[in-house]
Amino acid sequence: MAERARRVVVGLGNPDRGDDGAGRTVARRLRGRLPEDVALVEHDGEASGLLAQIEGADAAYLIDACASGAPAGTVRRFDAARAPLPEAAFEVSTHGLGLAAAVELARALGALPRRCVVYAIEGQSFEVGAGLSPAAAAAVAEVVEQLVKEIRAPERAGHA
Repeated sequence: MAERARRVVVGLGNPDRGDDGAGRTVARRLRGRLPEDVALVEHDGEASGLLAQIEGADAAYLIDACASGAPAGTVRRFDAARAPLPEAAFEVSTHGLGLAAAVELARALGALPRRCVVYAIEGQSFEVGAGLSPAAAAAVAEVVEQLVKEIRAPERAGHA
């Protein structure tokens, strides 16, 4: 079995439910833009499968849509390794258990990577069969650029 990548980016969501596909769209758009040791994964968000994706990673970057009541397209970044995610931002989920609960389960099991960053994109529409709203599409582009800078930062500093 191949050695697991040291860093992983997981785009979460259902691409057939409007803005819920934002996280997976970010992952797709990052292809070819990150160092080779960064694994890119699209995932439906199911908790045990998500835990398997981040287990053993030095760093995990998780991107998901949320419905917290903020304006559509709002991007928030959370350092999940330092503090629990705000439940209110992730309580509405098409993934069953929800991202916040999955991160806390990983923390309780000692499986949370020492660097775990969550990007939340505020959704507008989660209708079956819909594409990304213009607000979520703009936020996807913003998160892609932020992640490229954040993940490549140690590389530029000579700490890759």
